[in-house]
Amino acid sequence: MELLAHGVGSRTDLPIPLGLALYGAGAAILLSFVVLLLFWRQPKLDRPSSGLPVPAAMQRLLDSTAVRRGLQAAALAVTVLLTAVAVAGPAETARNLAPWVLYVTFWVGLVPASLLLGPVWRVINPLRLVHRGLRVVLPAAPGAGRLPELGLWPATASLLVFLWLELVYPDRAEPSTVAVFLIGYAVVHVGLALWFGEDWFAAGDGFEVYSTVIARLSPWGRRDDGRLVLRNPLVNATLAPVDRGLAAVVVVLLGSTAFDGLSRTVFWQTGPGAANDSLSGTVGLLVMIGVVAGLYVLGARLSGRLAGQPEGIQPRRYAGTVIPIALGYTVAHYFSLFLLDGQTTWILASNPFGLVAVDLFGTYGNVVDLTAVGSDAIALVQVGAIVTGHVVGVTLAHERALLSARRARASDQLPLVIVMVLFTVGGLGLLFGF
Repeated sequence: MELLAHGVGSRTDLPIPLGLALYGAGAAILLSFVVLLLFWRQPKLDRPSSGLPVPAAMQRLLDSTAVRRGLQAAALAVTVLLTAVAVAGPAETARNLAPWVLYVTFWVGLVPASLLLGPVWRVINPLRLVHRGLRVVLPAAPGAGRLPELGLWPATASLLVFLWLELVYPDRAEPSTVAVFLIGYAVVHVGLALWFGEDWFAAGDGFEVYSTVIARLSPWGRRDDGRLVLRNPLVNATLAPVDRGLAAVVVVLLGSTAFDGLSRTVFWQTGPGAANDSLSGTVGLLVMIGVVAGLYVLGARLSGRLAGQPEGIQPRRYAGTVIPIALGYTVAHYFSLFLLDGQTTWILASNPFGLVAVDLFGTYGNVVDLTAVGSDAIALVQVGAIVTGHVVGVTLAHERALLSARRARASDQLPLVIVMVLFTVGGLGLLFGF
């Protein structure tokens, strides 16, 4: 199986006609919008003091510096091992553990981990530990205090670099490429953290910001007094701060999955992408991000203008409502990859350096079980994830409109809802090779 094939189903995998799926998905978004207008007339999610507090002993454990440093040390050890495997392990991608861990287990697994556990990478990020150790020797941070001006734009650039590597660069799966990326990523981000201070990771580390953005839909939250609570994930999404650059982050995530779908169509493979080179892929990726950005900004600004909101703030104001949509696309594009190709990680982990007569966990002779999930189940999860993401996005956008104007007129929100319908239909069409 080719690494990074993503296992995305074709049109023949969909157990219902594609046209019916497209019309049904669009109708579901519009119907949910009508239901919200009729029955959701007052804000329901703006409750910062809500939630079930976790036991104090559990919070002390989770917030313990010793626990966090221990987790960071473990993550650092794994990262060093993977780098060593990428450098000195088997030369063939199919037998080298590092590419499978980076592109499948880590990148895709970060989504369910962040949904279930909260901003997990912020807690265990090994680069924070490296930075803290170097800060003892180099304590000064000349650029400290300048990060608020940048918002999440540095993380947007960081994510774009990784997504270009994953989706465009032809030799992305080569172990040497993985080694260069891991070392280069660490050097760049630790160096920038030494300049800007430790707050750099929360604003510039693409993986940490990605985990934090996804975690806005997790059940874990904090009240204003710092108490850790379990509550409705939609409340967490509503209460999350409207960070500068958040819209850029979600647009890059949406645009990259759109390009991923486009790159698997016959149109792309026999036309613009036939050469399979970095130039055509780069242009295609940037064009799809640009299309998504243009549609989103247009819809958000029109909705804001109709609601009488100040010009220029609407894309940032509604950015959080696009997170469930980006999450839905991510699940749709990576679900089968994680369940099928992800098995390779556990097979190769039993003998990471490919040595003779080494089988630590007794799995090295196993093969990937392609029957672990059927094509019908994959297709249904893909459709369900995209539609659910958009329905949740419409709900959050409606709540955001209520919080902004304390009223909800259909005309105010309709432009953004139409854009979400276009995203739904376009996303499903690209996903199934339309």
